Amino acid sequence: MLYHPAVDHGGALDRAIARFGGVRSDWIDLSTGINPWPYPVPALPADAWTRLPDERGLADLAAAARDFYGAPAEAPLVAAPGSQALIQLLPRLVPPGEVAIVAPTYAEHARCWAVAGHHVRTIGAEALERDPADVLVVVNPNNPDGSVLRPGQLAALAQAQAARGGLLVVDEAFAEVVPAASLTPWAGMPGLVLLRSFGKFFGLAGLRLGFAFGPADLVQCMNAAFGPWAVAGPALAVGRTALADRAWAAATRSRLAEAARAHDDILSAAGLAPAGGTDLFRLARFADAGPLADRLGRHHILVRRFIDRPDRLRFGLPPDAAAEARLVAALCNKD
Repeated sequence: MLYHPAVDHGGALDRAIARFGGVRSDWIDLSTGINPWPYPVPALPADAWTRLPDERGLADLAAAARDFYGAPAEAPLVAAPGSQALIQLLPRLVPPGEVAIVAPTYAEHARCWAVAGHHVRTIGAEALERDPADVLVVVNPNNPDGSVLRPGQLAALAQAQAARGGLLVVDEAFAEVVPAASLTPWAGMPGLVLLRSFGKFFGLAGLRLGFAFGPADLVQCMNAAFGPWAVAGPALAVGRTALADRAWAAATRSRLAEAARAHDDILSAAGLAPAGGTDLFRLARFADAGPLADRLGRHHILVRRFIDRPDRLRFGLPPDAAAEARLVAALCNKD
C-alpha cells in the first residue's frame, strides 16, 4: 500500500475545544500515550536557564541515556529536542530510495520520509524479513496496537539490511514499559537506527527531549545537522536527573501496568473490545467509534480516533479517580 498523505494526531485539544466548547481546565485529554504521573521536576540551577548548554552537560546526558536504556557505553548517540525532530531529520540524511513501513503505525514516519523525497509504502509485519526496501521502519512496541517484534529477530534484520547498504529504523518510543523488547543492547551496530522518546514515559512531553542511536557516521551527520545547543539547558538538567532515578522508573512501570489493567476493565464494561496497546495507552474496538468519540467530546473527554480505522479508539490513562469517574459516566451516558 502506498503512503496516504492524511495525518492525524492525538493531543489536538484546541481543535476539540473549538468544536465542543469549554476551556482547557474542563477537559480530560486521553488522546496521547503520555504518562499522566510525570517525573517530579527537580529544582534547576540558575545557569540552566541563563547559560548556553555546554559540552560537558551534553556528555553527561548522553552517558545517563546509554546507562538507562541499556546501550553499550560507547554507542554513538545524538540527543535532540524531541524524538519528532529525529523522525523529521533522519529521512533528509538518507539518499532517496524505497522505504517500507510496518503499518498501521505512527503516521509521522510515512509523512516525513515521503516529504524528503523517498518512495514510501506500508507493509504488514509478516512481510518485513523479505521486503527489499532500502529502509525498513518499525515501531516497537507498535503504536497504536502495542504489538512487539522480538529484538533478536530485528537485530538479524538490521544485519541483513547493513549487508546490502540499507537501514532498519526502530522507533522505541514506548519501550520503557517493555524493556525486554528494546534493541539498545545492539545500539551502534551497522544498519540499525534506534529512536527513543524521553517525554512519554517520564510524562514530560513539553520538555522536548529524545535520542537516536545509530552507526557512527550517521550519528555524526545528525549531530552536525542539529548544530550546537540543540538541547536546552533545562532539558539537559532534568534529563540527567530523571534517567538516573532507577527507583522512580521501577515504581512507575508497576503503577502504569496496574492502571492499564484497570483501564481495560473500564472499557470492557462499557462494551468496548480490547484491541491491544501498551501500559501507557489502550486500544479498543467499537462499531460506532466515531459517535462514541463525539459523545465523549461533548463530555469534554478527548480520545484518539483513526481516519483509516473508524472502529478503533485509543485511550490514554486517566490521571486520577475523578477523571476515571467522568470517563465511566460518559461511556455509560447515551446522550
